[in-house]
Amino acid sequence: MDNFIAHILVVDDDDGIRSLVKKYLNENKYLVTTANNAENAIEKIKIIEFDLIILDIMMPGKSGLDFIKENKKKLETPIILLTAKGEANERIEGLEIGADDYLPKPFEPKELILRIQNIIKKTKKNDLKRVIEFENIKIDLNKQLILKKDKEYKINNTEKLILEKMINNPGKTFSREDIGMLIDLEKERSIDVIITRLRKKIEVDPKNPKFLQTIRGAGYVLWIE
Repeated sequence: MDNFIAHILVVDDDDGIRSLVKKYLNENKYLVTTANNAENAIEKIKIIEFDLIILDIMMPGKSGLDFIKENKKKLETPIILLTAKGEANERIEGLEIGADDYLPKPFEPKELILRIQNIIKKTKKNDLKRVIEFENIKIDLNKQLILKKDKEYKINNTEKLILEKMINNPGKTFSREDIGMLIDLEKERSIDVIITRLRKKIEVDPKNPKFLQTIRGAGYVLWIE
């Protein structure tokens, strides 16, 4: 799958629900990251800018409502609550404190897709940089291409996620942990390989990078301005 409609965070302590929702959303061209509790979700939203969050209300530790209360003011991402039968009060409170919609369990997967589509149509941001040019290089995230001089390089979805985050945060250093969380990858060596691959597509001299640089002991940074 080369192009995803949106990047969605699914937060639920039920392994089965997380797996089923991820599978169904993937089949409908949505990129999905999962979290099994509110604490894990909080760590992920610090690194990744999601298009939408699907959030279970009742979870061990911090509840979905706690998550909204703590993060909604600094989080513009729309939220769909998953609620169990008999949680009318929690559902109402969730909408009052900032949730955008709710879906009671059990639910039809198709209904979830329709609710996601409706929200994303209303809230999809258009202010992210999608095409940038510097020196003899052009990065087009919409087409997933890098044009360097007269050569054209295709970028995969993992490379696109990394570049999108770096392009929209120029000069910010991203640790291997940050990047790993962004692309759901834990092995540091694998992250280094992806960065090396990107350098070959961006840099004139990949072994002496000018733009995608290593900050010793800290991580990687993209200098484009």
